[in-house]
Amino acid sequence: MSLSGKTIFITGASRGIGLAIATRAAQDGANIVIAAKTVEPHPKLDGTIYTAAKDVEQAGGQALPVQVDIRYEEQIQAAVDAAVAKFGGIDICINNASAIDLRGTLQVDMKRYDLMHSINTRGTFLTTKICLPHLLKAQNPHVLNISPPLNMEPRWFGPHVAYTMAKYGMSMCVLGMAEEFNGRVGVNALWPKTVIATAAVQNLLGGDEVIKASRTPEIMADAAYQILTRPQAECNGNFFVDEDVLRQSGVADFEKYLVTPGTEPLPDFFL
Repeated sequence: MSLSGKTIFITGASRGIGLAIATRAAQDGANIVIAAKTVEPHPKLDGTIYTAAKDVEQAGGQALPVQVDIRYEEQIQAAVDAAVAKFGGIDICINNASAIDLRGTLQVDMKRYDLMHSINTRGTFLTTKICLPHLLKAQNPHVLNISPPLNMEPRWFGPHVAYTMAKYGMSMCVLGMAEEFNGRVGVNALWPKTVIATAAVQNLLGGDEVIKASRTPEIMADAAYQILTRPQAECNGNFFVDEDVLRQSGVADFEKYLVTPGTEPLPDFFL
C-alpha cells in the first residue's frame, strides 16, 4: 500500500519527528498539511512551516503550510478547512505537537502545566475531533499519536507527574478512540525506543552529549510509514514502538539511524 495521493494533517511538522514523517510520506507523493506555529526563524529552533513545505516538495509531495496553535479550536478548524479545500479531504491525522517540562510538582509552575495539558492532551483530542468527519469519509483512514504506551508504574510519574499526565492523555485518546471508531478509523500510538535527536533534546534534555547518543528522527518516520500503509481494519488500538515495528517489517540493521555511528543509543522515557 502506498501513501500516494493521501492527505496527511501533521501537527508540529516544521521540524524533528513531524517533519521526518512528512518528508517520508512525501516520497510516495502524499499531500502534507504542515500545521505548526513557527513562521519566522527561531534562534534556537531550526525550521518554519515554509522551510518544511520546501522539504516536502523536494521529497516529491505537495505541501500546505498553515500557521496553527492547536490550543485554539478556530485555528485548527481553519487549517482543516484549508486542507479540504485544497486537497479534497483528509486521510490521516498525526498528532505530533507536544510541550515538555520535566520538573517536579513543587517546581513546575501552573503556566507550564496548563501549556502541556492544552497542547498534549487537549490539542490532540481537539485536532482529532476536527479531522474525524473527513477521516470517516476516507479510504483507509488513520490517526497516529506520537505518545507512549500506557504504563502505570510509579517511576514514570514520580519525577515529572505533570508531564506524564499530559503525555499519557494523548495515549488515552488512542485507547478510547480506537474503541469508539473501531472498524472505521485506525487509531494508534507510536513511541521511540531510544532518545531521538530533536530540538527538545538539544535544548532541554541534555544538549550535545545526549544528541550524540541518540537516533535520528528518520527511524520514527520509517516506523510511521509502516503503520500508515497497513489496512486500518487490521491496525487499531496499538501502542507501537519504532524499533519493534521496523523489526517486524524485516529491518535488522539500525546503524543507519544513529547520530554517532557505533554508539549505543540511550533509552527513551516510558519504556
